[in-house]
Amino acid sequence: MDLKFGTSGLRGLSTALVGAAATVHMAGFCRHLLASGMAKAGDPILVGRDFRASSPEIAENCMAAIAAAGFQPVDCGTLPTPALCLYGFARHAGAVMVTGSHIPADRNGIKFYTPSGEITKEDEAAISRHAGALDGTMAAGRLKGDDRAGEAMTLFFERNLAVLPEGALSGLRVGVYQHSTVARDLLVDLLAHYGAEVMALGRSESFIPVDTEAVSDETVALLKGWAQEQHFDAIVSADGDADRPLVADETGTPLRGDLIGLMTARFLGADVVVTPVTSNSGIEKNGAFDVVRTRVGSPYVIAGMEEALKAGRHGVVGFEANGGFLTGSGFAPSGRPIDALPTRDCFLPILSALYLSVRAQKPLSSLAATFSLPVAAADRIKDFAQSRSEALMAYLRGSDDNLGAFVAPLGRVAAKSDIDGLRVTLEDGRIIHFRPSGNAPEMRCYVEAESAPAAADLLGQGLALLAAFDVG
Repeated sequence: MDLKFGTSGLRGLSTALVGAAATVHMAGFCRHLLASGMAKAGDPILVGRDFRASSPEIAENCMAAIAAAGFQPVDCGTLPTPALCLYGFARHAGAVMVTGSHIPADRNGIKFYTPSGEITKEDEAAISRHAGALDGTMAAGRLKGDDRAGEAMTLFFERNLAVLPEGALSGLRVGVYQHSTVARDLLVDLLAHYGAEVMALGRSESFIPVDTEAVSDETVALLKGWAQEQHFDAIVSADGDADRPLVADETGTPLRGDLIGLMTARFLGADVVVTPVTSNSGIEKNGAFDVVRTRVGSPYVIAGMEEALKAGRHGVVGFEANGGFLTGSGFAPSGRPIDALPTRDCFLPILSALYLSVRAQKPLSSLAATFSLPVAAADRIKDFAQSRSEALMAYLRGSDDNLGAFVAPLGRVAAKSDIDGLRVTLEDGRIIHFRPSGNAPEMRCYVEAESAPAAADLLGQGLALLAAFDVG
């Protein structure tokens, strides 16, 4: 099967996932729940999905496999991933979300949740083993489960009503880029509830992939055009399954996801922030909290939050460079409690960023400038074979001389980190990070510098070094 677990769930071409592949992976998940004692026969398993054309059939494949394994399939329809996860916690039920998140429409995926939350890397390995043993032995079926979509959405809406004070966004004019995200209607309703003047924009009945971590030039052009025409204070949106936020300022310029995460941590008054090594290096200087750095991917962020909680820490949160925000602890930002939700969520960071702008009486662009973060940029080289990536990482880690020689055209090495790939701080303070992709034949390059031109120049030089690397 041409499918692979990446930084967040199982991913592959839709044509590879529909039918038998979805069936055996779902059956593998059910067997893992039984074998591990996390669930028993007859328990409910929730199924949600995004708006991709292939998602309804894959969801029905999953529900047929759930029923065949002796569980109760529960159809939660199209809803945000954090809403599905919250409902799973409430019912102490396993869950799967059929979504490819931000990737193109011809691809799809499945995210798996045990009754206690997102699966771990160990869970992924167990699911893969069970699925491999079943491959070729199961016929694909299709089934609709018990409909509980309304209950799941109501529970999540009520959670978000406790985030801000009543009327907290009064006076704001906000555009909601609806495209094909499952957040599109709920965003409009929530912002209107808090008093904002809301305009829905760009709704699409066909799936549009929106990557909130690397916003396309076409999307930026749309945002800037709407901002100029409608004089918005902000434009907000999300990726396909609503676990990553998109927040653009009054000019239509998107804010970086790690900046939105930093804003949210400040809004909540967090004591511990867990974030991947690829998030901006300025985070440590911008809050009265401890920062724990991890590998890229929500399973690693969740593991870091769990370690902090085991150590007796409170006020624990996590976020990724894409802005997806996780809470390991409960909070009461407006005096009303919101329970921990250790899965990526786009709604809390969107509400937090908008509210901080209102509270500071500053436009979003001015608020963002007060954080004084280094300018970050990133890109990738496609068709960079895994064997080539492994050879490069082995060479760079082989000795300080190797690393120094490789980056010599950029400057001298002051510090390094190999938490995930290899991240190098140069003597002049600039940062360059080389990291193989976790689920594609690609090599990624991340940089930080004091200005946008300097970051663009460093990124170009870094990509040139990668392109010139010879395995031999």
